[in-house]
Amino acid sequence: MDFIPSPRSEKQGCVLLMSGGLDSTVLCAALGRRGWEIRALTALYGQRNAHEVIRAREQAVLLGCVRHEVIDVPRLPFGGSALTDPESKVPAGRTIEQVTSGRIPSTYVPARNLVLLALATAWAESLCLQDVFIAVNAIDYSGYPDCRPDFVRAFGLAAGLATRDGMRVHAPLVDQTKAGIARLGAGLGVDMGRTISCYQPDEAGRACGVCDSCVLRARGFTEAGIEDPTSYAKERP
Repeated sequence: MDFIPSPRSEKQGCVLLMSGGLDSTVLCAALGRRGWEIRALTALYGQRNAHEVIRAREQAVLLGCVRHEVIDVPRLPFGGSALTDPESKVPAGRTIEQVTSGRIPSTYVPARNLVLLALATAWAESLCLQDVFIAVNAIDYSGYPDCRPDFVRAFGLAAGLATRDGMRVHAPLVDQTKAGIARLGAGLGVDMGRTISCYQPDEAGRACGVCDSCVLRARGFTEAGIEDPTSYAKERP
């Protein structure tokens, strides 16, 4: 866990963008183990997967966040994505090579992390905090440009210049594999079966097993040698 920053003082607070998925939940557990007092922020931006908000609420309680806020973000800037447009088809059944080809898929939400990090930074400053965390990953991912290390560094620089005391933006999972994240979660005792990564779960919140996110998540558990705790709507192909 050396890549997880430690707080500089006892009971130091931070803001964490929390989606209810595997990565942000594991990061939340790791930050708590390090001694951070976590204020979690979850955004409703018109995404098709409303179940992730339910899981985020559950995990925020389970992992001892001192506060969890769910905010409504205007849907206007987030159009043109298969995750926000019910008329668009979510890619399914793609091979791992296709998923990780680097081509930006239709599930990319325009500048989502740019907008959400700005909101998290503003909230952190209003709470007199100086640290914001995001669980983006640029190793086993779908090629989203706002998950790249260069973006995180650039935003961190901007946030530091734009805030009174200089905000620090952290993305400690950015160069971790999904297998590594799964192992970290298992070591921390995270109930990873109560997280959801799927782009199109069914009404009961069960994962489809065939979208890009499900493919990456399943491979991570396989490579980690950990039994996949995910609840699937039907047997995976």
